[in-house]
Amino acid sequence: MLNTIAILITAAALFSYLNQRFIRLPTTIGLMVIALGLSVALVLIGALGWPTLHIEAEAFLRGIDFHETLMQGMLSFLLFAGALHVNLTDLRKQKWIIALLATLGVVISTFLVGGFTYWLMNLLGLNLPFIYCLVFGALISPTDPIAVLGILKTTHAPRTLKTKITGESLFNDGVGVVIFLVLTSIAAGNQPVTAGSVALMLSTEALGGIGFGLVIGGITYFLLRSINNYSVEVLITLALVTGGYALASALHLSGPIAMVVAGLLIGNHGRRTAMSEITRLHVDTFWELVDELLNAVLFVLIGLEVLILSFKTTYFQAALVLVPAVLLARLISVSVPVLLLRRVRQFSPGIIPIMTWGGLRGGISVALALSLPLGPERETILAVTYLIVVFSITVQGLTIGRVIRHWSSESATDAQARH
Repeated sequence: MLNTIAILITAAALFSYLNQRFIRLPTTIGLMVIALGLSVALVLIGALGWPTLHIEAEAFLRGIDFHETLMQGMLSFLLFAGALHVNLTDLRKQKWIIALLATLGVVISTFLVGGFTYWLMNLLGLNLPFIYCLVFGALISPTDPIAVLGILKTTHAPRTLKTKITGESLFNDGVGVVIFLVLTSIAAGNQPVTAGSVALMLSTEALGGIGFGLVIGGITYFLLRSINNYSVEVLITLALVTGGYALASALHLSGPIAMVVAGLLIGNHGRRTAMSEITRLHVDTFWELVDELLNAVLFVLIGLEVLILSFKTTYFQAALVLVPAVLLARLISVSVPVLLLRRVRQFSPGIIPIMTWGGLRGGISVALALSLPLGPERETILAVTYLIVVFSITVQGLTIGRVIRHWSSESATDAQARH
């Protein structure tokens, strides 16, 4: 374990330096691109007759359970750190659009992607069962909060837009995981296909996660308010994340949603009334450091993961046709909530194209694909998921700032024309 951590942190530090010194991409994208380039280089070196490095790197990566590392390790820290700096007042103003995007939007996208995938896979001769097409739809539909938050730091998006994108990504992740669990249970034959059983699982995981997050956040708030010692208070927030996520998983509640709710509570009410100025400074510094470190390691892992995946020509063909299909499903799943609410509130120009293109997929999709049981379905879904995630982070991540600037300038021009 120590050797694994040492190698990953050293690689993340080296890649961060190379990116900052020479490439100058946004940190998360730069790390993944460098790691991906190294992986491709190792594969080529192995193909040219020097397989030792490739074999050793592959053995190292196979020793890391990516799904367990992210879903039961990094995710709790990253979601809490992300929610800690979200303004609850801003979030409350956008609550209806965020709620619809994180629930109705995910459901719409899941079934649209599932339908597109079933049709396109049959055309390519891959013959993926429909239930596994829906599973793929569930794991690829939620936007990844880790990728989204990492990219948004480098853009100059309006505050209201950042709140919508951030809020949606924080909550639809938990909803998407719950839908994924329901569909995988059905695919495995462990879950009876009834509306009641599905609704019960969804409500238990999602609503239970919200309630549990409020409870552990409230307890933590009380503890923080009763003392004034920044080192102990930082330790209490760390215990909230590690112990709270583990307990939520044991109780079969949504740990991701619980962490988001607890992070919002501590980052707003806790920050204002339960912490001194010096405590706020140390808590912020600690969680920013955790966020940056784990983000760096995660995107290095995503880039290196290509070494242990199986790729066929048909997988590249499938990814090529599914990228526009996933984007189309995203466009529809964003348009429906926006059009429903447009009668009662105004949205900034370009909200639909910006949120469509800004819906990045990341490590969570790969981790969920890796959790599927072994079989041909898993191999197909995993390879296609990985290729879509790489496209999303590199192409969409590098151009979302340009899309935001385009629509911001259009909005400014329209405003001048009206006046």
